[in-house]
Amino acid sequence: MNWNTILTIAEKDLREVRQNKMAWQPALIVPIIFVVILPLLMIGLPQFISIPEEELTQEMGDLDTMLANLPPEMQAQISGLEGLQIWIVVLAGFLFAPMFLIIPLMTASVVGAESFVGERERKTLEALLYTPASEKELFLGKVLASVVPAILLTLLSFLAFTIVVNVTAFPVMGRLWFPLPTWYPLIFWVAPAVATMAMAASVLVSSRVSTFMEAYQTSGILVLPVIILVIGQVAGVVYLDVGFALLLGTFLWILDAVLIYIGVKQFRRAELIARL
Repeated sequence: MNWNTILTIAEKDLREVRQNKMAWQPALIVPIIFVVILPLLMIGLPQFISIPEEELTQEMGDLDTMLANLPPEMQAQISGLEGLQIWIVVLAGFLFAPMFLIIPLMTASVVGAESFVGERERKTLEALLYTPASEKELFLGKVLASVVPAILLTLLSFLAFTIVVNVTAFPVMGRLWFPLPTWYPLIFWVAPAVATMAMAASVLVSSRVSTFMEAYQTSGILVLPVIILVIGQVAGVVYLDVGFALLLGTFLWILDAVLIYIGVKQFRRAELIARL
């Protein structure tokens, strides 16, 4: 296996993605919404309109039961806080965490969906398939082109989110309080695993459909597990603490290995050439 060939394929894919606005614009719009707009609304709006603590607690619903069921490490993060401070930590620190996984998921899905189908639409797939690169090198090159930008964008978004949350919440918190310990395994362990899962699934889909939009829409179903995780945390069924994040990431990496293995085994250059 020649890594120079894999890197060359990945670089070529990244150049072509930059030229496809339908591929990279959604990858930028989503982080802006999650990193800037939502934190400003969640943290800044209650300060701007000066919601009384009693009304704020009522709007949040019955938090007592939820807070009582939090794991000990999460309860320690809100110990000694009150009113708007609890609102900020619970929303931005806890409930928002699984939603952040949409960034690597969507970025890897978009680039992965564009991989083979984009080549077909640009009429460059046939030339690529006739290169001396092996089928494994072709597949892994596509994989690398999807995962690297997804991870980089996630890290940049996390940095920007940290700044926005701390700056916006500073008048209430009086200190720099974010990120919480839960976010470190989420960003550095779970998010790369999510990006790899989205990429592997999207590359498999894009090698079997005819248009970029068809591949993108099919890959969109991958968002459902993240939505379920968000709902589960809001409902108090599951909490994304450090232990759960480590277990979730481990499970996803095992799933990634299986998907990549299946992808490499099922990738057939002859079938793609025949479809052309």
